Amino acid sequence: MSRAIEDILAPKPNARPRIYAYSIDDEAHRGLLKVGQTTRDAKQRVADQLKTAAIKNYRIELDESAARDDGTVFTDHEVRAALVRKGFENVELEWVRCSVADVRTALAELRTGQQFAGTHHQTFAMRREQAAAVEKTHAYFHSIWAEDMHAVPRFLWNAKMRFGKTFTAYQLAKKLGARRVLVVTFKPAVEDAWQADLESHTDFDGWRYMSRHSDLDPSKIDRRTPLVYFGSFQDLLGRDEAGNIKPKNEWLHKVEWDLVVFDEYHFGAWRETAKELFEGEDDAVAKRETKLEYTPSLEEMNEDLSVLSEKETEFLPITTKAYLYLSGTPFKALATGEFIEEQIFNWTYTDEQRVKEEFASKHPGELNPYGALPQMRLLTYQMPDELLAIASAGEFDEFDLNAFFAATGVGRDARFEHKSDVQKWLDIIRGSYAPQIVDALKTASRPPWPYSDVRLLPYLQHSFWFMPNVAACHAMANLLAEKHNTFWHDYKVVVSAGASAGIGLDALPPVRSAIGGGFDTKTITLSCGKLTTGVTVPQWSSILMLRNLTSPETYFQAAFRVQSPWSIKNPNGDDPNEEEILKPICFVFDFAPTRALRQLSEYGLGLSPSETNPENAVKDLVSFLPVLAYDGANMVPIDAGSILDIAMAGTSGTLLARKWESALLVNVDNDTLRRILDNPEAMAAVERIEGWRALGDNIIETIINKSDKVKDLKGKAKDGKLTAKQKRELTAEEKEYKSKRKLVQEKLIKFATRIPAFMYLTDFRENTLQDVITKLEPDLFLAVTGLTVKDFHLLVRLKVFNTERMNQAVFAFRRYEDASLRYAGIDSHPGLTHYGLYDTVVAREEATDAYQ
Repeated sequence: MSRAIEDILAPKPNARPRIYAYSIDDEAHRGLLKVGQTTRDAKQRVADQLKTAAIKNYRIELDESAARDDGTVFTDHEVRAALVRKGFENVELEWVRCSVADVRTALAELRTGQQFAGTHHQTFAMRREQAAAVEKTHAYFHSIWAEDMHAVPRFLWNAKMRFGKTFTAYQLAKKLGARRVLVVTFKPAVEDAWQADLESHTDFDGWRYMSRHSDLDPSKIDRRTPLVYFGSFQDLLGRDEAGNIKPKNEWLHKVEWDLVVFDEYHFGAWRETAKELFEGEDDAVAKRETKLEYTPSLEEMNEDLSVLSEKETEFLPITTKAYLYLSGTPFKALATGEFIEEQIFNWTYTDEQRVKEEFASKHPGELNPYGALPQMRLLTYQMPDELLAIASAGEFDEFDLNAFFAATGVGRDARFEHKSDVQKWLDIIRGSYAPQIVDALKTASRPPWPYSDVRLLPYLQHSFWFMPNVAACHAMANLLAEKHNTFWHDYKVVVSAGASAGIGLDALPPVRSAIGGGFDTKTITLSCGKLTTGVTVPQWSSILMLRNLTSPETYFQAAFRVQSPWSIKNPNGDDPNEEEILKPICFVFDFAPTRALRQLSEYGLGLSPSETNPENAVKDLVSFLPVLAYDGANMVPIDAGSILDIAMAGTSGTLLARKWESALLVNVDNDTLRRILDNPEAMAAVERIEGWRALGDNIIETIINKSDKVKDLKGKAKDGKLTAKQKRELTAEEKEYKSKRKLVQEKLIKFATRIPAFMYLTDFRENTLQDVITKLEPDLFLAVTGLTVKDFHLLVRLKVFNTERMNQAVFAFRRYEDASLRYAGIDSHPGLTHYGLYDTVVAREEATDAYQ
């Protein structure tokens, strides 16, 4: 008999061997998991299994493949047997008293054939960008060691939060074959992440994690056992009166470390940013808060890092093969050239959002590993003239947030100085301010005010208000609580400011308590610095910037608090591989538009320090951080060109002039000074700079010699060999060489401030400033600066002057001048396609009118 074609072309079975585990929420099954197997859909299998018993209070906790990489499979019996061998009780039939993590560990053991200590159950591989960071760093280290096996290379990961710096750093250590890894942080609160990542992933089974909380002596651990020691600078930089490392830390420099990792690098090295967060706090609280961010011991370290010839061993006397630096906002380190391009791996907000978008388009319907990371939106609002008149500052009448929200008093007695005007502002942001209601009727459009637009309100269910100071926080809480402000009574207001709120993470529990699960509550957290770094509150979906901030690092460190993911894993209790994203986007609201856009533009430039065209740098950021600006009549999208126009047109001429007074324009580290000293022509050139001779003879040689002497004395101090006289000498010598270095820096900066004058000498904007100086007015340059063009070019070649910073300063001037004229209705250079900067020319993109 012939066979039917259906039999011959039979479909391939689609069976997938799965291991599942579920729990039942009742007293009899507390702490137990049912571990089973199926080749069907686990959700349907469990539903069918429990249907006859009419059990509905179950939850599927795990649903994973039962296949190994070689194609073989394992059974639920093997999983339960593995759990029993690890000491877990098989209570009855398929029920085991254990946790989900324990089951995952057993699965990992069955897949790999290895036995894992503790709960090493995570088996996920590195993401593409994490693997790229490891490969680039590994290759760089080995390229340096190939040239000099005794060299100690340094590498920077400029990676924003959620990159997975801890896990990836451990993968680098593993690839390097490291057996001794020292993790040093400026923020002790991150210890949990370092410990959890090492102790939960199968890749690090057999590794030991230790810190000051460990009972054992780290130096006694077998050298063959990989060891990670975690310490904060607060612990490791403690010194005695003679400047020596304290006895409890002496073991550190007896160990030959394979890798030293500096975590949260920007907080310590550039502590001014951290300080700004707490300027509004009471003095005593601010000192205690900032002590969590940096310690007095970091003062010396910061001085050392500001001079690039100094080494890490000057402030942390250890022996290591390599250094890895981790930071989310290392802008100053990038700008000063402390790390060159081949020493840096970048993973920024724009990188993250780009791969999120690409994954969604390439893998529709699949779980996006970046999907829960919300995209940010910046909305800026121009305040009505009557409020601007209350508190405006600067040449362009910027809304002065600190002045507007100025307050006095404490607790229940705190009051705003402009209380009636702050009340108007509250009415404005909820869309109930009468004059603006009339304007909306005239234009037949309502701007999206934060607390009135139905599209925005869900993202303001839990918001963070960043206030100027403690008094303002309490004054706002009091005003929101007044009887007539019934709209705001639906929100639980938490004042996270002042001593009563707690220090550091102690301020977090009241916020978590008020938010609860976050679904049925509405909260406003008022702070002037607390909880703006190192804190994750998933339910925060918006931040209102209600204080002046000067640095983009501080601004975005605070803003990124609301970019934490908020999602529900296994939302229906029947598929642990499903994720429901509750916060696809998040919002930053700012009421000082010029200042906000300036921060955004500086942040974009900071992310791309090597980009010669600032507009391209900002355009890349804005493509994933859209900006809407309300100008008092319309709410319009703002592109990169307009952002730079507004930011720079709103910058006073004084601020632009300060770009030519920046210490970043000149280099006075020992290497640069040696290059000058070794070049007779360069020495002759600097001696012709105005006021140089007043510094005294041989000042460069003096700085270098005294710097070397201080290094030598510090070396002796570490060995405890300094006499009292030598200790006094050390202090005096160090003060003297640093003060002389500062004097040299000031003379070079004073010279640099003469250069902008040449921008006015030509109307041809395509000409670089270098061309103007060299070809058009070389004699005038000599008269104005005292140096010949040849002298100046020599100093530029020796890296005494930072031409990249000069390019930025010229660009700022061009933008400022053009934007100011365009504001007055004048197109100063119609048809202009390029801008000439100091020594380069950049294309001028067609800009959209900022006010269309």
